[in-house]
Amino acid sequence: MDCRVVVEAAVPVYDVETADEAVRIAISKTGEMLNPDLNYVEINMGERTCPNCGDEREPAFIAADEGLVALELEMTVFNVERDEHASRVARKEIGQRLTNIPLEVVEVEVLEEEDDDGDAVDEPEATESQDDEEVLPEFEDLMDE
Repeated sequence: MDCRVVVEAAVPVYDVETADEAVRIAISKTGEMLNPDLNYVEINMGERTCPNCGDEREPAFIAADEGLVALELEMTVFNVERDEHASRVARKEIGQRLTNIPLEVVEVEVLEEEDDDGDAVDEPEATESQDDEEVLPEFEDLMDE
């Protein structure tokens, strides 16, 4: 099974005056830490909302020319057993390169598998006729022969 995992990161930035500047610097800084090993990780601005009123906020909080920026890092994890396994793999891979940056898994989405033609592959379902068919003869039948 393949999964798309989105991890939220809180990236600190220094000597910034505006939220836009903080976001640009945080994306650049994160890209430098991830590349070239994890150049397949997509970096996007995070979404913050007010816990009391639900209003959307800017992804960066600035105080005293220092900021904390919420970024979403998205990657696809292949050949995992379940979604918890995918989230652990993503956190480990990203966390090894982003030292001292807190990470939290936001979303895990199971991707549909595709065959060589690009068509979605459905899991084979067992039908009643398949369940009733005997693959091997019974032991007693072998002894009678």
